[in-house]
Amino acid sequence: MPQTEATRILAIRHGETDWNVGTRIQGQLDVGLNDKGRWQAGRVAQAVAGEGIHVIYASDLARAFDTAQAIGAAIGIRVRPDVGLRERGFGCFEGETWAAIEANFPNDSSRWRARDLEFAPDGGETLRVFYARVVATAERLAAAHPGQTVALVAHGGVMDCLYRAAARIDLAAPRTWQLGNAAVNRLLHTPDGFTLVGWSDTSHLDGLVHDEFSDGGIGGAPSLSPSTDKVGHAA
Repeated sequence: MPQTEATRILAIRHGETDWNVGTRIQGQLDVGLNDKGRWQAGRVAQAVAGEGIHVIYASDLARAFDTAQAIGAAIGIRVRPDVGLRERGFGCFEGETWAAIEANFPNDSSRWRARDLEFAPDGGETLRVFYARVVATAERLAAAHPGQTVALVAHGGVMDCLYRAAARIDLAAPRTWQLGNAAVNRLLHTPDGFTLVGWSDTSHLDGLVHDEFSDGGIGGAPSLSPSTDKVGHAA
C-alpha cells in the first residue's frame, strides 16, 4: 500500500548497560541492561504510554528488546524484533574498551574516530553500509504504518543514523547531538523521507534517581526518590 499519510516515529535508545558505563564496545554482542538500565526502561515506558503507539519494533539484542518489552507491557502491545535495527557490527572491536582499541589498534582507531566511511573493523561494518541498513529498515517499517505511531527501540548508533537522515547531515560530519540512554527521539516519515521533530527527550528521567534496592522497574512501577541530578547520559 502506498504511503499517503505521515508516520509518527518514536525512536528510543535502550537503557544503560555496564558496558556503556565502562566505555566498552558492544556492537552486536548481546549485552543486557544493568539495574539502572532496567529502571530507565520502566521510566520511558511510563513516559510514552499515552502517546498512542500502534506498533513496537526493536532490535533483537537484549538491551534494546528488553527496553521495548517494558514499553509493550505498559500498553499491552507485543514487541516485534527486527535484526535491521541492530547496532553497527564492530567486529574485532567488540568487547574492547575505547582505551584498549586506541592502544591495540592505533591505525584503525584513528580511522574510526575520524568517521572514515569506508573503514570497517575486521569482521565489522563500514559506516556507509551500517547507515544504509538502518535507514532502509526504518523506512520499510515506517512505510508499513502510514498515519500511525511507531516505536523503534534500538541503539546509539541507530539513533545517530536516524538523526542524520532526518536532519540531512552528512554521514562524515562530527556528532554534536546527544544519544542518551532511554531518550525519546521524535521524527515523521513520508515518501520524501524523515523529518526531525524533537530529539533526546529525557525529561522522564529528570529529577529522579534509581533506587538501588528496587527491582529495576521493568514490568511494574519503579521505585523513585528525589534528586537534582539528571540520570540519563550518552555512553
